[in-house]
Amino acid sequence: MGGRPTRQRKAVSHALTQYEDFVSAQELHGLLVEDGHGIGLTTVYRALRDLEAEGGVDVVRDEAGGRRYRRRPTDGHRHYLLCRDCGQSRPVDSEVVEEWAAGIAAATGYAAVEHTVELTGICTDCRPAGDEGAPTCHGNPWERDPDIPGPARSFAR
Repeated sequence: MGGRPTRQRKAVSHALTQYEDFVSAQELHGLLVEDGHGIGLTTVYRALRDLEAEGGVDVVRDEAGGRRYRRRPTDGHRHYLLCRDCGQSRPVDSEVVEEWAAGIAAATGYAAVEHTVELTGICTDCRPAGDEGAPTCHGNPWERDPDIPGPARSFAR
């Protein structure tokens, strides 16, 4: 972790390993305080920022735009599908995204290309009975809308 490896920073890092789903800095701070750690919210934010810079956490945005953190697996960066109601997350196969990003970098000559892909939905536990999650639009969401000039656009959620 960047900076000094203090007792508080080690506590943040360890606490992240205890949680399967994404957690906000405020939630993580509350859990650490409940467990008896004397740690300030600013220190939690600083430790999370350092972990992110080192590639030690995956970060997603919640519905309000807040950042949520999850310890990154040792095999590297992943993409997740998040429930908009309960926050449950599950990793998704994203090899095609990684290949696409690498192809864009190679084709343009850019280096250190980064990307963000966020997938959200309503998990089976939160979805109302009888709601199969069918889209409200009709037809193929990837077809070009004739009223909108330019390339095909998707408004699918």
